[in-house]
Amino acid sequence: MIEQKSLVGIGVMIMKDGKVLLGKRKGSFGSGEYAFPGGHLEYMESFLECAKRETREESGIEIKNVQFKYLGNLKEYTPKHFIHVGIIADWESGEPNIMEPYKCDGWGWYDLNNLPTPLFFATKLGIDSYKEGFIFRDLE
Repeated sequence: MIEQKSLVGIGVMIMKDGKVLLGKRKGSFGSGEYAFPGGHLEYMESFLECAKRETREESGIEIKNVQFKYLGNLKEYTPKHFIHVGIIADWESGEPNIMEPYKCDGWGWYDLNNLPTPLFFATKLGIDSYKEGFIFRDLE
Protein backbone atom coordinates (compact mmCIF):
# COMPACT_ATOMS: atom_id res chain seq x y z
CA MET A 1 0.00 0.00 0.00
CA ILE A 2 1.25 3.49 -0.86
CA GLU A 3 1.59 5.82 2.09
CA GLN A 4 -0.84 8.71 1.75
CA LYS A 5 1.27 11.84 2.02
CA SER A 6 2.09 14.82 -0.13
CA LEU A 7 5.55 15.06 -1.66
CA VAL A 8 7.49 18.04 -2.99
CA GLY A 9 8.70 17.82 -6.57
CA ILE A 10 10.76 20.21 -8.66
CA GLY A 11 10.52 20.54 -12.44
CA VAL A 12 13.11 22.58 -14.34
CA MET A 13 12.12 24.25 -17.60
CA ILE A 14 15.49 24.80 -19.29
CA MET A 15 15.68 27.22 -22.20
CA LYS A 16 18.34 27.35 -24.93
CA ASP A 17 18.03 29.40 -28.12
CA GLY A 18 14.24 29.62 -27.74
CA LYS A 19 13.84 25.87 -27.24
CA VAL A 20 13.04 23.80 -24.17
CA LEU A 21 14.69 20.57 -22.98
CA LEU A 22 12.38 17.56 -22.66
CA GLY A 23 12.99 13.89 -21.99
CA LYS A 24 10.71 10.90 -22.49
CA ARG A 25 9.93 9.34 -19.10
CA LYS A 26 10.09 5.64 -18.44
CA GLY A 27 9.84 3.24 -15.52
CA SER A 28 7.65 5.47 -13.34
CA PHE A 29 4.30 7.19 -13.30
CA GLY A 30 3.95 9.23 -16.46
CA SER A 31 5.93 6.66 -18.44
CA GLY A 32 5.97 7.55 -22.14
CA GLU A 33 5.27 11.22 -21.45
CA TYR A 34 7.70 14.08 -22.16
CA ALA A 35 8.95 16.02 -19.16
CA PHE A 36 11.44 18.55 -17.89
CA PRO A 37 14.33 17.33 -15.75
CA GLY A 38 13.33 17.26 -12.10
CA GLY A 39 12.64 15.16 -9.06
CA HIS A 40 12.08 15.16 -5.34
CA LEU A 41 13.28 17.90 -3.04
CA GLU A 42 15.66 16.35 -0.51
CA TYR A 43 15.57 17.13 3.21
CA MET A 44 17.02 20.62 3.93
CA GLU A 45 17.82 21.24 0.24
CA SER A 46 17.06 24.60 -1.35
CA PHE A 47 14.97 24.81 -4.52
CA LEU A 48 18.04 26.15 -6.35
CA GLU A 49 20.22 23.26 -5.17
CA CYS A 50 17.56 20.72 -6.11
CA ALA A 51 17.07 22.19 -9.60
CA LYS A 52 20.79 22.14 -10.33
CA ARG A 53 21.32 18.67 -8.82
CA GLU A 54 18.39 17.03 -10.60
CA THR A 55 19.35 18.62 -13.93
CA ARG A 56 22.94 17.44 -13.58
CA GLU A 57 21.95 13.93 -12.39
CA GLU A 58 19.38 13.39 -15.14
CA SER A 59 20.89 15.14 -18.17
CA GLY A 60 24.51 16.00 -17.34
CA ILE A 61 24.12 19.70 -18.18
CA GLU A 62 24.66 22.84 -16.12
CA ILE A 63 22.10 25.62 -15.77
CA LYS A 64 22.13 29.31 -14.82
CA ASN A 65 19.64 32.12 -14.08
CA VAL A 66 17.54 29.74 -12.01
CA GLN A 67 14.21 31.32 -11.01
CA PHE A 68 10.88 30.35 -9.51
CA LYS A 69 8.12 30.09 -12.15
CA TYR A 70 4.99 28.60 -10.56
CA LEU A 71 3.54 26.43 -7.82
CA GLY A 72 1.11 23.64 -8.57
CA ASN A 73 -0.96 21.20 -6.53
CA LEU A 74 -0.80 18.03 -8.65
CA LYS A 75 -3.22 15.18 -8.14
CA GLU A 76 -3.20 13.88 -11.72
CA TYR A 77 -1.25 10.70 -10.95
CA THR A 78 -3.29 9.38 -8.04
CA PRO A 79 -2.43 7.90 -5.60
CA LYS A 80 0.66 10.14 -5.82
CA HIS A 81 0.15 13.74 -4.72
CA PHE A 82 2.81 16.37 -5.38
CA ILE A 83 3.30 19.96 -4.41
CA HIS A 84 5.14 20.92 -7.59
CA VAL A 85 7.64 23.78 -7.69
CA GLY A 86 8.10 24.92 -11.27
CA ILE A 87 11.52 26.40 -11.98
CA ILE A 88 12.82 28.10 -15.13
CA ALA A 89 16.51 28.33 -16.02
CA ASP A 90 18.84 28.93 -18.93
CA TRP A 91 21.21 26.32 -20.32
CA GLU A 92 24.79 27.08 -19.32
CA SER A 93 26.96 24.22 -20.60
CA GLY A 94 27.11 20.60 -21.66
CA GLU A 95 25.16 18.40 -24.02
CA PRO A 96 22.14 16.48 -22.71
CA ASN A 97 22.95 12.82 -22.11
CA ILE A 98 20.90 9.95 -20.75
CA MET A 99 22.41 9.75 -17.25
CA GLU A 100 19.62 7.58 -15.81
CA PRO A 101 18.61 5.16 -18.60
CA TYR A 102 16.03 3.46 -16.38
CA LYS A 103 14.19 6.83 -16.04
CA CYS A 104 14.60 8.49 -19.46
CA ASP A 105 14.50 7.36 -23.10
CA GLY A 106 16.33 10.42 -24.42
CA TRP A 107 16.61 14.21 -24.33
CA GLY A 108 15.86 16.76 -27.00
CA TRP A 109 15.48 20.50 -27.50
CA TYR A 110 11.97 21.39 -28.70
CA ASP A 111 10.38 24.53 -30.09
CA LEU A 112 7.64 25.79 -27.72
CA ASN A 113 5.17 25.82 -30.60
CA ASN A 114 6.01 22.28 -31.75
CA LEU A 115 6.19 20.11 -28.62
CA PRO A 116 6.09 16.31 -28.60
CA THR A 117 3.12 14.50 -27.09
CA PRO A 118 2.01 13.40 -24.67
CA LEU A 119 3.35 15.90 -22.15
CA PHE A 120 3.77 15.02 -18.47
CA PHE A 121 1.09 16.98 -16.59
CA ALA A 122 3.55 19.11 -14.56
CA THR A 123 5.43 19.92 -17.78
CA LYS A 124 2.20 21.04 -19.47
CA LEU A 125 1.55 23.33 -16.48
CA GLY A 126 5.08 24.72 -16.78
CA ILE A 127 4.62 25.49 -20.47
CA ASP A 128 1.21 27.05 -19.76
CA SER A 129 2.70 29.14 -16.94
CA TYR A 130 5.46 30.35 -19.26
CA LYS A 131 2.98 31.32 -21.99
CA GLU A 132 0.15 32.65 -19.79
CA GLY A 133 2.08 34.11 -16.85
CA PHE A 134 0.28 32.42 -13.95
CA ILE A 135 2.29 31.53 -10.85
CA PHE A 136 -0.20 29.38 -8.93
CA ARG A 137 -2.45 26.51 -9.96
CA ASP A 138 -4.52 24.60 -7.42
CA LEU A 139 -6.32 21.81 -9.20
CA GLU A 140 -9.55 20.39 -7.90
